Amino acid sequence: MQRFKTRAQFQAALAAGLIAKSTHFAMHRVGLDGPASKNEVSLFSTPDIWIGAMVPKRWAKRAVTRNAIKRQIYTVSTQLQKDSTDAGLPAAFLVRLRREFSRQVFASASSCALKEAVRAELLVLMQTALAVKHPSEAAA
Repeated sequence: MQRFKTRAQFQAALAAGLIAKSTHFAMHRVGLDGPASKNEVSLFSTPDIWIGAMVPKRWAKRAVTRNAIKRQIYTVSTQLQKDSTDAGLPAAFLVRLRREFSRQVFASASSCALKEAVRAELLVLMQTALAVKHPSEAAA
């Protein structure tokens, strides 16, 4: 699994559109196969599963919280890699935090309760995303 490294990769994933969303997260997908993805192929050098995480300061003020959420995204995405590899199609996925976790419920910046809540929500999000067929897959 590869990770996003450039701004252009993040922008391409955001432009691709939403495939799944949950209470706190949204997931975008760029297919790396087919004729419509010529620009994406140059951005994503290898035909592999790519993952990116966007956790803006607007929704997670503390760096400890942002880093904990990103770690959970990358950890849970290993399951996404296994399931996507079974489908046989390379793609780039971007998980974006779209709403803050309540500071009243999660008082600590990096508590076990916060990590468990993030992990549970990400698992549901990724299962929903895998159920959505990409247009190139629907044509096949």
